[in-house]
Amino acid sequence: MVRSMTGYGASEVRTDDGRWFVELRSTNHRFLDVVVRLPKDLASLEDRVRATVAARVARGRLEVVVVRDSSRRRKSVLVDTELARRYGQALEELRQALGLDEALSLSAILSLPDVVRVEEPPQDVEAVWDVLRPAVEQATEALLSMRRAEGARLAQDLRERLGRLEEWVDQVEARAENVPKVYAERLRQRVEDLLRSLEVPHPPDEARLATEVAVFADRCDVREELVRLRSHLDQARALLAQEDGAVGRKLEFLLQEMGREVNTVGSKAQDLEVTRAVLEMKSELEALREQVQNVE
Repeated sequence: MVRSMTGYGASEVRTDDGRWFVELRSTNHRFLDVVVRLPKDLASLEDRVRATVAARVARGRLEVVVVRDSSRRRKSVLVDTELARRYGQALEELRQALGLDEALSLSAILSLPDVVRVEEPPQDVEAVWDVLRPAVEQATEALLSMRRAEGARLAQDLRERLGRLEEWVDQVEARAENVPKVYAERLRQRVEDLLRSLEVPHPPDEARLATEVAVFADRCDVREELVRLRSHLDQARALLAQEDGAVGRKLEFLLQEMGREVNTVGSKAQDLEVTRAVLEMKSELEALREQVQNVE
């Protein structure tokens, strides 16, 4: 099944100490790039979170954000008595030096930096991971669900575009068969007109005309290119029909090869209708490339 590289997933888990929120966002990227944002005291879990996500996702840039709501956790209030005493002595000296009558208040000392600190007790990292891992897995599954839904729409659009591209291939194939015949008729007419203008009584040299037409037919023969182009179209459809797996890079390669074949057909084209068809195929290929950039 084709999956998009853009998506979003979220989950929430509740514990006695509070709640954990996990959010995943993914965007296009040539490779897999997982960025993890955790509370500082849980930085040691970064590799585990990254590995959990990477086990399910093949391509894309993913941002994993883990937020902790610890409003229920018990907090400790610590007072640095020694630091407060030093603040008090310094402020008293300052008051006397400035000749101020205002007495030193407790609120003034408490407002000074580092006198009072509110700290949370350290958490057991292994216990946190036991709670956090299911949340990461759930958010990853939600992300994949969105990517699959978007991928299904992408696959349908890609199939339709491949169908239109094949229609243009059919037109080029049908037209290319008649190009040498049209050239032969035009060449004969030009030679006859030239001989008539020069009042030459002899008819055109049939052997020479046949040689010229044969050289032209060989030069504008695109049958091999069209066969390879059809093969690439079949391979692209087969990739879109796969049940699972990252197919974006393979589709990009096939489109690159299709572009080469179309360019070769265009360089050999000696017919206006074929040239127009080649331009349409190039336009369709460009649209396909833009869409495939979103495929995992």
